[in-house]
Amino acid sequence: MDETWLRPLVWMDYRLAVLFTVIVPVILLIWALVRQADAILRLLIIYWRVSSLLMITVYLAIATWSCPFSYITGLVARILIPISLWFWVDLNDEIRDLPQSFLKLVLTSWRWAVTIYSSLGAIASLPFLSCAFSGGEYAVNTPFCRVWLEAPWGYKEWFHPNASPGFLGFLGMVGLIIYTLYFAYFLLIRLGKQGRSALEQ
Repeated sequence: MDETWLRPLVWMDYRLAVLFTVIVPVILLIWALVRQADAILRLLIIYWRVSSLLMITVYLAIATWSCPFSYITGLVARILIPISLWFWVDLNDEIRDLPQSFLKLVLTSWRWAVTIYSSLGAIASLPFLSCAFSGGEYAVNTPFCRVWLEAPWGYKEWFHPNASPGFLGFLGMVGLIIYTLYFAYFLLIRLGKQGRSALEQ
């Protein structure tokens, strides 16, 4: 398949991901700290915990042996992030009851923007799940799959030029195991005790 039409769309997706999932929430986190907006701060802490799966995805995509996992974790991250922003009844109520402010407006706009972006991204990434089940060599050598790996490879050249891809993939896999264990603990234990309350999250 000719990837020339796909590459600009994939790179646009990565740029939007940096904007919506990194830059804006960092600004909001600092802003909430300065304003001492506890409800917003708690929501953003939960967001960062959940969205760490995106960074794990980047590291998984770097190594040939681990890159098939990145197609799955990328899709799962797009599903979990919007859920993490709207799931908590107590935080939703607290944020809704906050006095009108520019911070509240920006937060609400960002929540909706990330929800729409992640939902559309999850739908668009479904055809690429085939890359996850065809092996690392297939993903690396097939333009349809490889185009999604180019940005993580660029990240590796910028931030880990002397590290081996295999080692970075190993770090990604360790991160994925820890993330999965924590998520299982949340689903099996914490969710039953606390329900949709963000208390102690």
